[in-house]
Amino acid sequence: MTWRTVVIESSCKLSYKNDYLIIRNEDVRMIHLSEINTIIIDSTAVTITSYLVSEMLNRKIKIVFCDQKRSPIGEVIPYYGSHDSSKKIHLQMQWDSEYAKLIWTEVIKRKIYYQAQLLDYYELQTSYMLYQYYNNVKFFDETNREGHAAKVYFNSLFGKNFSREEKNNVNIALNYGYTIILSQFNKEIVANGYLTQIGIKHTNYFNPYNLSSDLMEPFRPIVDKVVKDNYGEVFGGSMKIKLLDILNKKVIIKNSSQYLTKAISIYLKSIFSALEKKDISLIEFFEYEL
Repeated sequence: MTWRTVVIESSCKLSYKNDYLIIRNEDVRMIHLSEINTIIIDSTAVTITSYLVSEMLNRKIKIVFCDQKRSPIGEVIPYYGSHDSSKKIHLQMQWDSEYAKLIWTEVIKRKIYYQAQLLDYYELQTSYMLYQYYNNVKFFDETNREGHAAKVYFNSLFGKNFSREEKNNVNIALNYGYTIILSQFNKEIVANGYLTQIGIKHTNYFNPYNLSSDLMEPFRPIVDKVVKDNYGEVFGGSMKIKLLDILNKKVIIKNSSQYLTKAISIYLKSIFSALEKKDISLIEFFEYEL
């Protein structure tokens, strides 16, 4: 079972031998590839062999690269994540657009609901406004309840003068956490044989992760809670570790406790099933114990 997120933070050489990731610097460490879900290369002073990259792609292990500022900048994913990728892509191209919009509407409603729950957790009275937005979301959010909810939500969490457009420690941490979640969604969507480029609400020609951006929305408040709980902390190694640990958190889905990585897999499979069978009741949302 793959469950471990490996972060490489300093100069070293990464290679492959006998099903193991070999990490060489002053010492030599080994990690069996069967344990690894994601590897994040958080330094530009790392050398990685093509053999290791090839093995990781074969095993659907996500590789995320960071830039000089140690922020995620890109990732490596296999061309084909499933033996029947051609069939899945054909099905994706034939999804009923109106039904896909209906499913996206349910996804965005759930995001607003989780945001309201988080405000409740912090005993912020503005939660009632988000419950109202949740109840008033129309088909494909034609009245932009999501946008109105986001303004109230972030101002409630981080102050009335807070803006998602500013460059500060809070936004850097939020974006870093969202990138980690997005990366996991990219991995699972490809593993299921679908294209991340073709979205429902997100249709930007220059965004290679439109579908991931659509479907990850309910998982954003998990990141928000970590950042809120550590409000005032300068973004650095400590905050990164806390955000990376999100993937190891457990949530309730299908009446069982699962690591977030597994929960994302279950959730996405249910979304794809709902899209193909036109049955919205098949969607499996999670419950997060705040």
